[in-house]
Amino acid sequence: MTNSNNNKPVTSSLSSLPDSPEKLNQLRIKHTRIAQIMVELDTLIYPESQDSILLVCGPSGVGKSTLARHMVDNTLKNTVAQMDSDAGLIPAVYVEAPSSGENDFSWRLFYQRILQQLEGELGMPKSDYGIDTTTGRLVRPHGASGNSLAALRTAVERGLRARGTRFLVIDEAAHIIRQTRRNRLEIQLDTLKSLANECGTQMILVGSYDLYQLVSLSGQLARRTHVLHFERYRQDNDADLRAFQACVQKFQDALPHLWSKELVQHTAALLENTLGCVGTLSAVLTRAAMLAQQDKRWTVDALRRALLTEAQRKQILEEIIDGESAINPGLTRTMPRAQKSPVASQNRSVA
Repeated sequence: MTNSNNNKPVTSSLSSLPDSPEKLNQLRIKHTRIAQIMVELDTLIYPESQDSILLVCGPSGVGKSTLARHMVDNTLKNTVAQMDSDAGLIPAVYVEAPSSGENDFSWRLFYQRILQQLEGELGMPKSDYGIDTTTGRLVRPHGASGNSLAALRTAVERGLRARGTRFLVIDEAAHIIRQTRRNRLEIQLDTLKSLANECGTQMILVGSYDLYQLVSLSGQLARRTHVLHFERYRQDNDADLRAFQACVQKFQDALPHLWSKELVQHTAALLENTLGCVGTLSAVLTRAAMLAQQDKRWTVDALRRALLTEAQRKQILEEIIDGESAINPGLTRTMPRAQKSPVASQNRSVA
């Protein structure tokens, strides 16, 4: 990313930066990979689906959180008319699985986060599903502590049903695994499956490749779970290169006075350094923009300083390769060749 003639950083003639680099933090690109996964999820989310749990797995920095928020935002946007006629309707909910620092995954905190998302005007009193309308606190059900795990679970079930929630997106769902002992993983997934069955709400778990081990816990869970692979963009695929370049173009267009139309030419280098992960690309370009702002001018050297170090890139690449090696064979689906009917064969023989 330097001038080969004098080995000095290339500098643009721009000296002022009218746009704030922080603008890139708010930029959520609905790129090709996200659009593909969203189409598949939209197809698989429907009433009475046997896929209680949908797993979306992918490498770190690929854009999974952006996908999760796009899914919810897109659903809310497409159901505005229904929500206007039913003020209590919330068809989709986003929540991040907590990492509380406790030894075990905190279902209490998880349920509390869901209830926070379900707050608002309902066609029924909030107290009917566990919230006091005056204090905002959880109502204490008769015969149980209002702060007990059972009371929170009951409140969540009632809330999801009352809100008509079709699906619940759980981002950073790998926290459920990392904070759970191996012999309790099946119990954790059973808890989510039970919640889905009780409320008629499908669970979309979004997270790293760690999530994929959930499908191997039992045949019953494997049958009720569908896995989607959120892949990175690859250097050896022309379509991927074009799609990644379109993402770089979006970032360039977001701060045109900063990049001075010089960013896209570095697409190949950015693809290699970020390993084709758009979330990582966003972090790199935000750093580059902040450095350029500090320098009062755009330089390619600012971009170079913002890149992942070779040690960082190597660590991420190793995790990606391990994850892809584990998930790709498991996603192989084989359609057996159709067998000729014995009756049909006998009829031909007689003829």
